Amino acid sequence: MRALIAFFAGIVSVFGFSGSATAQSLIRDTEIEIMLRDYTDPFLVAAGLEPSDVGLYIIADPAINAFVTGGQNIFMHTGTILEATDPLQIKGVLAHETGHIAGAHLARTGEAMNQAAIPMFATLGLGVLAAFAGEGGAAGALMASSQQFGALQFFTYTRTQESAADQAAIRFLEETGNSAEGLMEFFERFRYQEAFSPARRYPYFRTHPLSSARVAALREAVARSPYADQPESPEEIARLERLQAKIYGFMAEPGHVFYRYPESDQSLPARYARSVAYYHDARMAEAREEIESLIAEEPDNPFFYELYGQMLFESGHAAESIQYHQQSVDLMPQAPLLRINLAMSMIATDDDAYLEDAGQHLRVALDIEPDNSFAWYQLSIVHERNGDTARAQLAIAEQSYALGNSGRALQFAVRAAPQLERGTPDWYRANELIGVAQASAPAPGERRERRLGLNR
Repeated sequence: MRALIAFFAGIVSVFGFSGSATAQSLIRDTEIEIMLRDYTDPFLVAAGLEPSDVGLYIIADPAINAFVTGGQNIFMHTGTILEATDPLQIKGVLAHETGHIAGAHLARTGEAMNQAAIPMFATLGLGVLAAFAGEGGAAGALMASSQQFGALQFFTYTRTQESAADQAAIRFLEETGNSAEGLMEFFERFRYQEAFSPARRYPYFRTHPLSSARVAALREAVARSPYADQPESPEEIARLERLQAKIYGFMAEPGHVFYRYPESDQSLPARYARSVAYYHDARMAEAREEIESLIAEEPDNPFFYELYGQMLFESGHAAESIQYHQQSVDLMPQAPLLRINLAMSMIATDDDAYLEDAGQHLRVALDIEPDNSFAWYQLSIVHERNGDTARAQLAIAEQSYALGNSGRALQFAVRAAPQLERGTPDWYRANELIGVAQASAPAPGERRERRLGLNR
């Protein structure tokens, strides 16, 4: 039984379509999210999916990986973005992951595991029979090979899924007027991974195993495509280069950033990366100089103002950061994260004159992203400082519910409800949260069992 559990645990971790997203850091960045959405949403539409139903998340991890998990959720590692030499490579990967969602591959993986267990149990049974017949050597060989037979069965299923996702990706790319050459180039760049053991491969190629036949099939499909020789636009290439510089500036050590983007390089991406690296290296004067040069070059770019505001806020200059965050919101009022940044700076000044505006920005952000737990927390601070304890407690209940903590949501909704005016929207919402949280909260015995399970 332990062998069976170990076999399937290995299958999930190495060949499943899920990933350990919770063990890594999810990051939010409006500029990166917009680019990935611009790439992905047309593929989702081509697949007959509703883009708003599909989550798209960024994981701060230098490893190359992208995967689908939790139903319709795509996760992209920052390492995949950094390693791309062309936007078409990222588009190809996203189209491929869309193919997994459209094919419901994640839902079918459990069935494949059950099918893989059949030859494994059959081989184990033969081993037991051989042992009873006195053939100890044969029995040992059969039992030892049982996991291999199960793995071969599952690998066949995985290769079928990968081929189906590749074909779907090619179709989505063609329907949206994109070349599939980027996907082929991405795979060809890392063909050497095929020769590595699974433990030494990049995470992406552990969950998406390469093969010569797979790459050859992609190459043939690309050759037949009417968009085979259509390159990505210079504007999109420049966009990717600046976002790669931004990611590298935030994720790499300053010394590495200065080596990759020396001061002799006065391109926009290089200055973008150095502005972050100077800030991380506590060289604020030089960071200001770089970011101000970017704003002078592109005065209508909201993300340069956002970065300037972030630098100032995190270095203890909340009041000064407000003007830059305000400018970012003025330039992109529909971006909830930019409004949350502005509200956070306003709250941090401890000047109550800002509280009304901060609350308004948070409410607008929550209208767009009602599950943003951090925005609910900030709104609770606004209500508490205004002396409105009931709405502060309701905001904490909302925050807890967004984080999946039904018990805490129930606790604070129960506190808030009696203090809210009966019949108001807030009163109805508090009681709605009470009902939903009560229905989803585990019974005491279940709660104990879950704690024990986590400890294991």
